[in-house]
Amino acid sequence: MNYVIIDLPKKIIAGCSARTNNSSPDMSAVIGGVWQKFYSDDVYANIPYKLNEKALGIYTDYENNENGDYTVMAGCEVSQKDITGNFEVYAIPAGKYAKFVIRGHMQKAVADFWQELWNMKLDRSYVCDFEEYQNSSIDDCEIHIYIGLRTDKATEETDK
Repeated sequence: MNYVIIDLPKKIIAGCSARTNNSSPDMSAVIGGVWQKFYSDDVYANIPYKLNEKALGIYTDYENNENGDYTVMAGCEVSQKDITGNFEVYAIPAGKYAKFVIRGHMQKAVADFWQELWNMKLDRSYVCDFEEYQNSSIDDCEIHIYIGLRTDKATEETDK
């Protein structure tokens, strides 16, 4: 899979979330439930101060490694962190990210991406990864996926 390494500024996100684990038998149901709540409970429609109409799927708060518990969030980028209402707010940290661009059936393309990612040798930070949905077409969606990278001195020197 092709990707580019980018320096991303901090992004403020408002939405809804849940905790899950890659080993959990109900992981897919938990993630699907977050997206269902995001759209069915009018979370998306009522988020104030949206910077654009793109939806984001965020994976954060990993417990020490890729097999631990993490938070999954569905949200939108907003212009301020002081959001009123029943929204959770999260700041995607600034930093280095591997940016992948995929296209296809929304759920299948994303699921296939994550299966391939686990076999890649990226120096991941496991702080924050996220999907940014460029459009809402189920069958022909363009999705930008950002994978957080470690930025310690050893990693920075190997990038030169």
